[in-house]
Amino acid sequence: MKHFSPILRVPGDPILSLMEAYQLDSNPAKLDLGVGVYRDANGQTPIPSAVKLAEQRLVETETTKGYIGGHGDALFCSHVTRLVLGDQSPVLADERVAATQTPGGTGALRLAADFIKQCLPGRGIWLSDPTWPIHESIFASAGLAVNHYPYVDADNRLNVDAMLAALSHVPRGDVVLLHACCHNPTGFDLSQADWLQVLELVKARDLLPLIDIAYQGFGDGLEADAWSVRLFCEALPEVLITSSCSKNFGLYRERTGALIVCAHSSSKLTDVRSQLAFIARNLWSTPPAHGAAVVATILDDQALRKLWTDELEGMRQRIASLRCALVDALKPYDLAERFGHIARQRGMFSYTGLTREQVERLRERHSVYMVGSGRANAAGIDARRVDQLAQAIADVCKV
Repeated sequence: MKHFSPILRVPGDPILSLMEAYQLDSNPAKLDLGVGVYRDANGQTPIPSAVKLAEQRLVETETTKGYIGGHGDALFCSHVTRLVLGDQSPVLADERVAATQTPGGTGALRLAADFIKQCLPGRGIWLSDPTWPIHESIFASAGLAVNHYPYVDADNRLNVDAMLAALSHVPRGDVVLLHACCHNPTGFDLSQADWLQVLELVKARDLLPLIDIAYQGFGDGLEADAWSVRLFCEALPEVLITSSCSKNFGLYRERTGALIVCAHSSSKLTDVRSQLAFIARNLWSTPPAHGAAVVATILDDQALRKLWTDELEGMRQRIASLRCALVDALKPYDLAERFGHIARQRGMFSYTGLTREQVERLRERHSVYMVGSGRANAAGIDARRVDQLAQAIADVCKV
């Protein structure tokens, strides 16, 4: 008997397929704007100096490779919670918030999904349209009913009114996933005034917010990027937060993240954490230690923390400058106004507004690779070839 005969082939991930096509392209002038990683001026995904120094310290001082427990590294969990909520958070003072370490931000999302399914049965989840594609599959795989609220219109504009209108009809008690900053994949972020309106709707509909903060520090800075999370945690009794250290610490392959839970009391927090530990036990048992130890070492040392924040700010400013440089380079082609939103967006990603056909022509004619939706990784722009990129965009935009 051939047990595997009924198994069908699943289509490859579109972004990974894009990576393979890029690698096979022999054009020396090719540009990769598809893969969601930060790149420096040399096109490399660097290891921050603070990370290297922390790793050296760990090599010299680490005495065991024993398990770190179901909730992970306690020092890491404490620091990442304070990084997101701020040292002066009243939620911290009330001892009703804590983090569970996870294998990356993706692991945090899966832990949240299983927690909702098992402990809050019958709740649906609402995602922005569009959102990070993995959001869709993670929550669907956990067995949740996945729904959507409008976010960006067909004309590539943020539509807050449509978002608010949709949220006003979400069933009471459902979960709404919100991007704290650097919205993936669009780069369009809510203003503080918008966030206040969303908060009022969440209160009115008694919704449970799940806030994904995967890019803290890449938008307007560490503190500003966490503003919405802190607002919700101080205004609401219960909030779920998924945090990732992949981008801001450059720890992509170390899979370092956390699920942060704000409960209405310290006693209820203990109940929730018992469930999370049980669920995590059946997912990955205990999380990987190295990345969390690196983050904890950096955030626990004043000099390393200062070095890291300076490096992170440098990355943030570089991405912002690349966005502005591209818009400026499009001026000779009378396209600066059409693509001006690229300079106003935040974080690594940009919904450029290019059509699927234009994206295909970019790849075929100019070896410029981006996702078919027109989403580009702004951090992948080569500052030395921004004029070349502008010329390619102008070419495919010709009527």
